Amino acid sequence: MSFLKVVVLAIVQGFAELLPVSSSAHVVVAEKLMGLDPSAPSMTLLLVMLHTGTMFAVIVYFWRRWRATYFSSLAQFKRTATQVIVATALTGVIGEGLTLLIEKTAFRGVPHAQIEDLFSHLELIAPALAAAGILILVAGLRERSARGQPAAGDLTTRQVSLIGAVQGLCLPFRGFSRSGATISVGMLGGVAKASAENFSFALAVVLTPPVVAREALRVLQAEHGGAGALAGAAVPSLLGALLSFLAGLVALKWLSGWLENGRWYLFGGYCLVAAVAVGGLYFAGY
Repeated sequence: MSFLKVVVLAIVQGFAELLPVSSSAHVVVAEKLMGLDPSAPSMTLLLVMLHTGTMFAVIVYFWRRWRATYFSSLAQFKRTATQVIVATALTGVIGEGLTLLIEKTAFRGVPHAQIEDLFSHLELIAPALAAAGILILVAGLRERSARGQPAAGDLTTRQVSLIGAVQGLCLPFRGFSRSGATISVGMLGGVAKASAENFSFALAVVLTPPVVAREALRVLQAEHGGAGALAGAAVPSLLGALLSFLAGLVALKWLSGWLENGRWYLFGGYCLVAAVAVGGLYFAGY
């Protein structure tokens, strides 16, 4: 893959990551438009490495908030750690269970088929974007109508469990925005948007390393793969991670305000428009 294509994909990922519009869907569409195969092991590894780059940008950006809340005391840290473990466990059970179900049904009789084989299907990304858009739109409009009514800052076990379960539903589907779904579900459950945002991105930091490990293993197990294939995929992936980190830092400086000033519903409208555009690309032959 050329250096220019890696740069383009890293910029797309970096600028779309903070927004609840499914950065992976945008990267997949960009890959399709550049003639790349998003379902190839090297491409899915690149995608998760791009997420890794923006994950570090998120850590740098959110660290001051997390230190003031999650690390304010030993008791608060234990409480938060327990919540993250509960949410992540539910994400793993639901995400892996749904993945296995899809692989056993949609790929019945197809040897060595994996969920990543669906990542290049724009006809699946379009409805996933639409579903995320509707969820964000409902949460955003409800927030506007409930202005002046205080939302809970601290998350309950029920809210944490619901956020973790919804995050699990997002894993197999490109287009169903993880941040959009988890933050919206938190808001609908009565959590203050800032608290839901903080917790959603904290979960992303925990979730990213095992996803990267899974995709690295997939490259190793790919046909004609081995360590050489992993090394060949690692170079553009590491470069992409660095560039997406830098792009993410630039984006985070001005995009976060949009998330927090009452315009959440607008992202739902964008996802619906994006769903129509992706559907159009599918019917155009991409």
